[in-house]
Amino acid sequence: MEWKEIYKNRFATVEEAVRAIEDGDHLVFGHAAGCPQVVPAEMIAQKERLHDVGIYHMLTLNDGSYLTPGTEGHFRHITNFVGGNSRQAVADDRADFLPVFFYEIPQLFDEVYPVDVAVIQVSYPDSEGNCSFGLSCDYTKAAAEKARLVIAEMNENMPYVEGDNKIHISRLDYIIPTNLALPEIPLPKITDVEKAIGRNCASLIEDGSTIQLGIGNIPNAVANELKKKKHLGIHTEMFTETMVDLIECGAVDNSQKGLNNGYSVCSFTMGSQRLYDYINNNPAVLFKSCTYTNDPYTIGLNNKFVSINATLEVDLYGQASSETVKGLPWSGTGGQSETVQGAQMSKGGKSILAMHSTYTTKDENGNEVLHSKIVSCLHPNSAVTTSRNDTDYVVTEYGVAWLRGLNIGDRAKALIKIAHPAFREQLAKEAEELCIW
Repeated sequence: MEWKEIYKNRFATVEEAVRAIEDGDHLVFGHAAGCPQVVPAEMIAQKERLHDVGIYHMLTLNDGSYLTPGTEGHFRHITNFVGGNSRQAVADDRADFLPVFFYEIPQLFDEVYPVDVAVIQVSYPDSEGNCSFGLSCDYTKAAAEKARLVIAEMNENMPYVEGDNKIHISRLDYIIPTNLALPEIPLPKITDVEKAIGRNCASLIEDGSTIQLGIGNIPNAVANELKKKKHLGIHTEMFTETMVDLIECGAVDNSQKGLNNGYSVCSFTMGSQRLYDYINNNPAVLFKSCTYTNDPYTIGLNNKFVSINATLEVDLYGQASSETVKGLPWSGTGGQSETVQGAQMSKGGKSILAMHSTYTTKDENGNEVLHSKIVSCLHPNSAVTTSRNDTDYVVTEYGVAWLRGLNIGDRAKALIKIAHPAFREQLAKEAEELCIW
């Protein structure tokens, strides 16, 4: 059948599409800014007829209403990356946290979490009947390929993004037309401390490097310091707005990557409308599955690959905890471990873990208490995101500690030098008590 005939026959209301979801189904929602917008709300409206429905997704920018109290027995969320709309649900045992590498998620759909229904957002079709997954290829494409049923919100505002990022109309069982604005994340103001961290990181990045930037203010601060570099390339899980700046100023030309020369390669994006407009029908930006972008072997094929990731806490042995706070899930491994390992496989590669030297809490009297992010021992139950064997460079606003090749005692000394001055003496004392030296 001509694809346009198939297309006309697949349109449905959101009520009709959600009625196709059955008790006990395993659902996968599209990722980040590509998450579905109208289907989750309709699922709440129909929740009394739905029971034991599993919902997998990583970070999403919807309201997470299916995670709130009162949905127990109807919906059960499972994730490997906790966000603002799911953190409390995990803490309250209304959702499950699954430790897994980003690039291995599609494998879970075969072995652990079979996909019954994929709920996705797509662009309108091209002349051959192919829709683009738009802002989210990563695990979303794999879920749609493996699902028994595909429910697609076809959004007029979804950019058509090139790469291995397409699905044919014939694979969509229900098409729900929408014209909703895509979720946006404004760039927050970068502080003076973050600017200092960015400068320290940028000092390690050579011309001709292939870069990966993680999520947050610190990676954005690093990008701002790279504008005078030359012949940078991009191979990353998340394409950021600051990468657009680097391309437009000429710092990134993707000419010396050694893999996919001429192209910025990534897996998903979230940001502003300017970012979404930039990637729309842009042949120089390729979105690919996370099985490609985050495979350490593939990463290692890039020349001088440099990963820049934020972390929450580093102990004196070099172990980094980037996803838990006081032992409880705060985010997830994301692509940190994979990009750190991939950097080790890359010729001339480096991995950088960057963080503020301190954070503050308030005591019972409401007074601010300063804490060091460089600690003698990680908090009990902390997840070790990057092992001491994998940690390469650690950066704070006070400098750079290069740990690769250092013994335990020298590692501790290097880390104490970049800790906040108020904690250096205490850290040295604790290192001695732990027989680190």
